[in-house]
Amino acid sequence: MNDITQLRIQGMHCAACVVTIEGALSKVDGVQKVVVNLAHETARVEGDVLPQTLINAVTSTGYEATLMDDMSLSANKSRGTSKLDLKQLLPLFLVLFYITMAALLMNRIDFRVADFMYDFMGLFYIVFSFFKFLDYKNFPDSFAMYDPIAKAIPAYGWTYPFIETLLGLAFLLRVELYFALIITLIVLGATTVGVTRALMNKSAIHCACLGTALNLPMTKATFIENSIMLFMAIWMLI
Repeated sequence: MNDITQLRIQGMHCAACVVTIEGALSKVDGVQKVVVNLAHETARVEGDVLPQTLINAVTSTGYEATLMDDMSLSANKSRGTSKLDLKQLLPLFLVLFYITMAALLMNRIDFRVADFMYDFMGLFYIVFSFFKFLDYKNFPDSFAMYDPIAKAIPAYGWTYPFIETLLGLAFLLRVELYFALIITLIVLGATTVGVTRALMNKSAIHCACLGTALNLPMTKATFIENSIMLFMAIWMLI
């Protein structure tokens, strides 16, 4: 029967960190299974291995690791739950608020629902792509943790911020709108499927919607954000 060792990991900030630590622990002789939880900052290792050996494997990658006892495990769960609160999602809500206000101001003189939606979608893509470019090298790995296309085709994750930028310009400049709406349904439809699966499986992963720099948790807010864009795209196509 394999022993289960729980480690607290310090220094993780994105999906690339998770991949690095999982890789280091998996290479240790005797390890059968490794699960690294970015949100809770823990690693769960199954196998007949001394805890110190696992700690050494983690520290060799540049991260800090300590053995967790029952008390610290309980405290860690409480901290993990507290992270999923309004304060952590505040950046997302603020970005959506400012995008909405900007789209309203752009149409304040002759307001039309269609123009408002196009401007909202354009600003949405431009702003969200900007945040993805802030930590471009780590975005693809984080995105692939839940987006089915990025998971199947790694190159898609690297090109996605550029796709968002082009879609944003198309909506703002009113260029190839039908094509832009169809692409929106495809890319955000796939992402929404991945988000839904992550929420149903209660996966403790981070949302890459605003890149990896802001460290946002995957919550129902992410689902709602994508659903709004999908609704607008469908509305404009009907």
